[in-house]
Amino acid sequence: MSELGNYFRKMRGGAKSPPRVGLGEMAWSFLGALVGISLLAYINYHLLRGTGLVLILGSFGASALLIYGAIKTPFAQPRNLVGGHILSALIGVTAYKLIPGHLWLASGLAVAASIAAMHATRTAHPPGSATALIAVMGDEKITGLGYFYAVMPVGAGVLILLAVALIINNISKTRRYPESWF
Repeated sequence: MSELGNYFRKMRGGAKSPPRVGLGEMAWSFLGALVGISLLAYINYHLLRGTGLVLILGSFGASALLIYGAIKTPFAQPRNLVGGHILSALIGVTAYKLIPGHLWLASGLAVAASIAAMHATRTAHPPGSATALIAVMGDEKITGLGYFYAVMPVGAGVLILLAVALIINNISKTRRYPESWF
């Protein structure tokens, strides 16, 4: 077993693990994610039932980690959250429309172009590239939305998550969110 341990230590170049997050920080992260994602899911499954619209995406789960659990990182700031998701949604829909018969290529184009565009606009939010991919690989309910996908579920969803983040992250005297708006 020690050989395996030595192998992994060598592989990571002696790098240390990130510091452990305190229980208080874990609790606030948990509460933010619970409220934010539950609110989206409640609206999705109860208020939008029968409308043909959706409000919850898998990429929002990854955003929850950033905006409730890593609130000081640049990726978690409102500009990145909102801009990264919406820009990526538009790019994903465009890739789907440009190359509809070759989803494998449209998928790669959507993710690559969204990453480049987020870098160019200083709106890098890693879950945004997943939002671009969902625009291409989603079911008919998603792909049928066309560019409205950037408004609903993406725009509405990130604004709800942001509103919850602004409330939950500022209840504690030890947490302040956002670090910056622009």
